[in-house]
Amino acid sequence: MILDKLENADLYFEVVPRFREFMEFYNANDLEELPACKLKLQGDDLFVNIMDFTGKEEKDCKMESHRDYIDIQIPVNGDEMMGWKAQEDCQQVASEYNEDKDMALYNDPQTATIMVPKGHFVVFFPSDGHRPGIAPGKKYRKLIVKTRVVE
Repeated sequence: MILDKLENADLYFEVVPRFREFMEFYNANDLEELPACKLKLQGDDLFVNIMDFTGKEEKDCKMESHRDYIDIQIPVNGDEMMGWKAQEDCQQVASEYNEDKDMALYNDPQTATIMVPKGHFVVFFPSDGHRPGIAPGKKYRKLIVKTRVVE
């Protein structure tokens, strides 16, 4: 997992595939003005979901993990709490891995809780279980960038 300010994104271009290409898109667009949608930036290898989101109570958020994609999550206009746990330690399976959705869900408690403020990003790798959306009743916009894992 990586947590940092967007202004430091270039430090991670060699670590996170296609992060440079996403940041070029990010810097060229007003993401508060674009409609909520899914935009394919490089086909299925790099896409972004622009979401208008209502946060939930922690107990209503599931831990999730992915195999084929790295998640880059960016709260656009507000802060978001997220949970983290090493994926290999997630044992309480709520939903088996779904290849079409590239997601497994878990009921495990998080090992750590992190605040992702506006102007920051968090990167979750396949080795990271993560519980996004802990922001009870709060309405905000967030970006979920999906970049395919390079093998």
